[in-house]
Amino acid sequence: MSFTTSFTVDQTPQQVFDAFTDVRRWWSEEIEFTGDEFEYHYEEVHRCRIRITESVPGRKVSWLVLENHFDFTRDETEWVGTTITFEITEKDGKTEARFTHHGLVPEYECFDVCHKAWSFYVGTSLRDLITTGEGQPNRRSVLPAELAR
Repeated sequence: MSFTTSFTVDQTPQQVFDAFTDVRRWWSEEIEFTGDEFEYHYEEVHRCRIRITESVPGRKVSWLVLENHFDFTRDETEWVGTTITFEITEKDGKTEARFTHHGLVPEYECFDVCHKAWSFYVGTSLRDLITTGEGQPNRRSVLPAELAR
């Protein structure tokens, strides 16, 4: 049993795809891309490196987790080797988006925290980005102006 969540919106499959692939606007502003890979980090709590393994505009995106570190689990690498898919289908003039983190299972120590986080980032932030144009990603850490001088 992997983590899955889905929602339906009025926007087109391509609009849903475009929003999902703009991860800085729904997951974290601090994501850094290098080719077909990106790195995510949230403070010292969570870091991971992900490879985009499939990208079919308007239909599907697949990711493979290459590296992972949690500061709150005994096994810091729980996500390593897991895959994430985002599938888009058109139904009755609406667009269904289905997010699955394959291998994120209840036996993982991080499951409850990750379940809550993905539910927010996908079910709220991504959905908001699709429907309103404004997601709720982790914001880039910015030094106060007086410290940046």
